[in-house]
Amino acid sequence: MTLGLEVEYWVVDESGHLCDGRDLVDCHEHVKPEFVGPLLEVKTSPHENVTALGRELQDTLRTVLDAAEATGRQLVPLGTPLTEHDTPATTDRGELYEEIYGENVTSPKNCAGTHIHFEKTDVARQIDLLTALDPTVALVSSSPYYCGSRTAACARAQAYRKACGERFQQYCDLWPYPDDVDAWCERVQENFDEFVDIATDRGVDEQTVREHFCPEDTVLAPVRLRHELPTVEWRAPDAALPSQLLQLAEGVDRLMTQTQTKPVTRGEPGVLADQVRVPRFEELRSLSDEAIHRGLESTRVCEYLDAMGFDTERYDPLSAKLSGPDEIGRDETRRLRLNCAARLRADVESLDEQSRSHPSKPRVQYSAP
Repeated sequence: MTLGLEVEYWVVDESGHLCDGRDLVDCHEHVKPEFVGPLLEVKTSPHENVTALGRELQDTLRTVLDAAEATGRQLVPLGTPLTEHDTPATTDRGELYEEIYGENVTSPKNCAGTHIHFEKTDVARQIDLLTALDPTVALVSSSPYYCGSRTAACARAQAYRKACGERFQQYCDLWPYPDDVDAWCERVQENFDEFVDIATDRGVDEQTVREHFCPEDTVLAPVRLRHELPTVEWRAPDAALPSQLLQLAEGVDRLMTQTQTKPVTRGEPGVLADQVRVPRFEELRSLSDEAIHRGLESTRVCEYLDAMGFDTERYDPLSAKLSGPDEIGRDETRRLRLNCAARLRADVESLDEQSRSHPSKPRVQYSAP
């Protein structure tokens, strides 16, 4: 099973202010613009293992960091820019999002995430497993602030899923386990039809929507099927330091590989010899909410992640390091951005020395609520 990675990073100037970074896409073919100017996407090719993926990510990041620094800019590995920014969209599709989402476009403009693409094998099992791994957001959460306020350990996930308005939450929030792949695809089509209706209500005609969006484009949920690639895309994690993301990718990939030979069943969570067991959705929803709000401070979340094979003691999310007041000012914001930019550069350079082998811990008993 191959996998690939996409990570979004904020671009700041030497003072820590957000700035336009679109010209940096010229430095490497795997650097792409996002729909607002201060946000870039750094991606990899598909690879058969995380070690090869990490080498390419490191090489690409070195190139773009050098290009940014040559022009007095840096990249910031945070799930949100900490305080609100409202630069206009810079792509046709982005402008349509502004028209269709209206004031609710604030959350996608202020969120940066990581997307991991897995080659399709047993798609139903893959969807179930990636859905069940949503609480792993606690392992790499990188910002507790959204639009200047301390909101959650993983402020990006909270904002992206809940601050988009009631009408759009169905596109952005965690979806339940589907009965089968056909049922998933039916929901995607139904949501797209409703998206067209919403757009029409906002003055965007149906033909324009269909020219710029296909049904899967409107799914911004943590799990998405991509037909053209073709992959199962996991969109749950924050933007974060590459070493942390590679560590997480390795743990998830290890579990995804097991879905080729083991069924994914409901019950007491754990990785067993003959199956991977995940919680029922109601319990998972509660775990995900707790992971978003409390992160690794939650004993319940840590017990669940340990049961699924993740050694929570090996993770050190950035979000927990951004201590500060409930409301953060712009001067402190700029200082934290620059601090995290320096962490990113150091992390990229240290990847050569870091081991990417993190064996699973023995299964422990999971304490259900």
